[in-house]
Amino acid sequence: MAKQDASGFPAGDVVFMERGDGNSALLHLHGATLISWKCHGVENLFLSSTSVFDNKKAIRGGVPIAFPNFGPWPLGPQHGFARIKRWTLAVPPTKDAKGDILAVVTLEDDEETKAMWDYKFKLVYTLVLSEKSLMSTLVVHNTDTKSLGFTTLLHTYFRVADINTTTVHGLKGLKYTDKITGGQDVVEARDLVAVDRNYDRVYKDAPNVTVLSSSGEPARKIEIKTFNFPDVVVWNPWDVKAKEMGDFDDEGYKEMLCVEAGKVVNPVTLTAGAQFECSQTFTSML
Repeated sequence: MAKQDASGFPAGDVVFMERGDGNSALLHLHGATLISWKCHGVENLFLSSTSVFDNKKAIRGGVPIAFPNFGPWPLGPQHGFARIKRWTLAVPPTKDAKGDILAVVTLEDDEETKAMWDYKFKLVYTLVLSEKSLMSTLVVHNTDTKSLGFTTLLHTYFRVADINTTTVHGLKGLKYTDKITGGQDVVEARDLVAVDRNYDRVYKDAPNVTVLSSSGEPARKIEIKTFNFPDVVVWNPWDVKAKEMGDFDDEGYKEMLCVEAGKVVNPVTLTAGAQFECSQTFTSML
């Protein structure tokens, strides 16, 4: 049996960031998937109990990274290859003068990625864990001699006390595309967006701050602040689709909601040698 660290995962597979006072984060190097963020001992990310950790399949839950494509992709797997590649730990967890913890992981092109997407690139993903917040910054470097285009998204699965008491504030007035029903764009009329069915909507030109609230035990209120992520995807598979996914808890839809920051409606085009930076910051408001 492989040696395990305190997280229960094989040693070397995860990066554990601990600030003290119940504030921590856990990153799996498979896909650079953030699988835990605790603030004062409260877990804020949903991780399916049936998720597969075989270093091949994407991890179901936490914050997987979609790159270089969001959604179905004719060149390779859905949501691209970043969430199923092994990333490299470039900067181990390091404490700064304020007591915040920083860690950096990277991913570069190899023969497998070039067989799908023939470009040279480097992704740099930086996490900073503060007293009540976690900042995740993704920088895409075009290291090729030609331009490249991509879409990207941080596919955040938030853990909530009860989906029936959960809302998202900050989306009113935005146009969205409903991926369940298709059709033309619709304008969101609700100040507090609640979910009570299979839900998969892409909100466009979103503000850089949204707030997820969930009453119950434990209650959660999380501000999501973004940079260069103009789109927000809200997703919950609900009961039927949850049962259709082998790596998703049958009842898991009741205690999660995906609020995903992305650049997915209009792709990024990077010229040779250029870079693109985007980020999201979670802050517990309780």
